[in-house]
Amino acid sequence: MTVGLNHTIVWSSDRHRASEFFARIFALPAPVKVSRFQVVTLDNGVSLDFADTSKPIATQHYAMLVSEPEFDGIYARIREEGIPHWSDPGRTRPDEINHNHGGRGVYFTDPDGHVLEALTVPYGGAA
Repeated sequence: MTVGLNHTIVWSSDRHRASEFFARIFALPAPVKVSRFQVVTLDNGVSLDFADTSKPIATQHYAMLVSEPEFDGIYARIREEGIPHWSDPGRTRPDEINHNHGGRGVYFTDPDGHVLEALTVPYGGAA
C-alpha cells in the first residue's frame, strides 16, 4: 500500500469565504459542502476541508505545485484583486515573485492569515 495525503482541515473564521477565496485564486471547482466542511478538491485528489472555529487560528502554510500557465493565471488574479504578495516566506520582498529552483513562486495570505504559496518547480528543482 502507498501512503498519500487524503485531506487536511483548514481552520477559518468563515469557511465559506476562505474556501471560495482558495478555489477562486487557484481556479479550482467551487467548494462542496460535506458535513460541517466546505471542501475544495485539488487536481491530485487531495482535499482541503475548510472548517469554522471561534478559537484563535494558528497560521499554517499551504504550498501548491502548479504549471507555468496556471501560475500565470494565479498571479494575474492576485494582482487583479490587489492581494498583498511576496517572493519570500519572510515577507521581505513585496510585490515580487521568485525564480527559485528554475521555476517561479509567490507567497500570499488567505482571509485568515494562512500563508499560501504557488510554485512551478518543487524545492530542489526536481521535476
